[in-house]
Amino acid sequence: MSNPISQDYKRMKRSSEIFNLHSFCNPGCPIGGNGPFRDNIRVFLQEYAELENYTVQGMRIWRTLLVHNNCSMTVPLYTIEEDVKSSENPFCHLCQCAGWSNHFVSKRKYHMIIPVDDEWLKPLVNDALDLPTHLLHGLMHCNGFAHLVSINGLKGGSKHLYGREIMDLWDRICTSLRTRKISVEDASNKRSMDLRLLHGVAYGHSWFGRWGYQFSYGSFGMTKDHYDQAIESLSSLPLERILEDFIDMDEREELKQIISYYRNLSETKLITIKDLIHFMLTVKPSVTGQKKSLRGTAAVSSFTVKRATKAALRIKPSKKEKSARCKKFSTIIARVDCNWPTRRLEFAADVIVKALQEKKESGQSVMTRQDVRDAARSHIGDTGLLDYVLKSMNNVIVGNHIVCRAVNPATRVLEYTIHDLADGVKVSEPAQSFQSATLVPGVDVYNDVLYLYEHVLLEYPESEQMVLATRRLLGAKHFVKECSHRDDEEQSLTIFCQLLPSLTDMEFVFKRELPPGEVVVLPLHATVRELKRAAESALRDTYFITERFEVMAIEGLDEMEDTEPLFGVAESGVVVGVRGSGIDLDTPLRYEGGSDIWIVSCDCGATDDDGERMVACDLCEVWQHTRCRGIEDADTVPPVFFCSACCAPLASPTYFL
Repeated sequence: MSNPISQDYKRMKRSSEIFNLHSFCNPGCPIGGNGPFRDNIRVFLQEYAELENYTVQGMRIWRTLLVHNNCSMTVPLYTIEEDVKSSENPFCHLCQCAGWSNHFVSKRKYHMIIPVDDEWLKPLVNDALDLPTHLLHGLMHCNGFAHLVSINGLKGGSKHLYGREIMDLWDRICTSLRTRKISVEDASNKRSMDLRLLHGVAYGHSWFGRWGYQFSYGSFGMTKDHYDQAIESLSSLPLERILEDFIDMDEREELKQIISYYRNLSETKLITIKDLIHFMLTVKPSVTGQKKSLRGTAAVSSFTVKRATKAALRIKPSKKEKSARCKKFSTIIARVDCNWPTRRLEFAADVIVKALQEKKESGQSVMTRQDVRDAARSHIGDTGLLDYVLKSMNNVIVGNHIVCRAVNPATRVLEYTIHDLADGVKVSEPAQSFQSATLVPGVDVYNDVLYLYEHVLLEYPESEQMVLATRRLLGAKHFVKECSHRDDEEQSLTIFCQLLPSLTDMEFVFKRELPPGEVVVLPLHATVRELKRAAESALRDTYFITERFEVMAIEGLDEMEDTEPLFGVAESGVVVGVRGSGIDLDTPLRYEGGSDIWIVSCDCGATDDDGERMVACDLCEVWQHTRCRGIEDADTVPPVFFCSACCAPLASPTYFL
């Protein structure tokens, strides 16, 4: 039986060629040529896409049809060409957050979009570039630098496509078109678990790492060394030490069961938390298939049976097994050392309580951990702070309310509830109806992983080192894939032509780090003159600032005649400096970061925009994080702000309202 969506596409466009989604752009079947990205994307649109008869905000649209192997669904891949000169947003904030603010503004951007399933048979809406619901949204500058804006698989709204299928397609397209670097801000998650933390511990890299994306930089000055140290601290944590550190905690028996179960299942020794989680994620298909047998009494320890029985009969647990009694949140935070001041922790707790209250007033008494976190993030940008407070919100008293937490026995998801605390009444136990779920290792491996994630990675007891390592991995959001250049059967030369300023240009324009060179692909026996012409053409075609640029000299080849061949002098992949005249000093479209020069120098070590909220000193105009200057995330930035360096000689307050 043929697929109805495929039939609809055939009726709409009988002449359209349909490609296989899983083999499109496979190695050996490139969709572009051997040239640079700016040329390959044109070849792609001409040969592998069909121009639509409508536009989005005046921008032309092409469509490529891809059929799915298993379900025969026909998936539309749209390519939108954005003319930067007429665009409402000529500068690129994604370049800013990727550390590419110094790049010249490119003339064209290409948006590759796969809309959500329900929109496959409809034209793209006018605000398509701003929607976060696309299954795929990638942005490519015509100079070959790209950004993965969003990706959503089965958990993100698709009924048919897995996230890894979409990533495989995107990766093959980028490789075939010869993109140069691709950035992504990692927000991937599964069952409320941030994969940059989970996969960092299990595999030593983020979820995107399997496609070659590597750590670029983290928020608040985090470096590659910090990232590597955090991974090492968490992944090398011995399982025996975990059991020892949890010896006085209720979670110890569950952790012991999980560790014992998967150790017995594994053919190799599981020594560290990395070994355990890696094995659990690898073995999940076979473990899940054993659910039926695991429901027998042999799969349940006597401790689990006893605990389940007590929960069912609502019998008060013994002293050894009892749940944590309610304590005041202020008492809990007073006993621990952390990087956040007390006022910030209390503010975060109040925000969480308010979110739970609003949910309760709307008629819903339960919120998942992820929902609470998302609601609080509108007021608090520091996710590390939120995670730290959420892990402490277990049967605690905040003001006149009790916040309780437990795992939902049906969904196996951590949930929070809030209860009123009557004046003058001392509550020693949480509401009896809010019981912890019975854990049976192996029934649902992701539930077991979630238990380790929540209690070991997020809630490790009294260890500043573990808290800091977790916070750093959660703050590692920016990853970049660098694509290596390649030549076709050694019959061509790939040369990177970097624009060098003249002595006069240097004073007015080049106040930042020089942008990367433009890619030029030449025949193996090309001459110096051909290199000059190709570099001039490439720079004129790619950037506004070099629209009228004329190449006068190639640095390092000054002594050569224009008719001399490059073969034997310049190797493929070499970077050469290009000097000339005609740089447009008057165009406002110079740098992707905008015409203003930001100077970032923060106490945390940040020297560039990392996407976090900042404020500039009104005297020295240096930007710093508001959080690092003691301004709460929920507070308005003061209209007049002086940094500590400028205030020191005056012995005055840091800022004035």
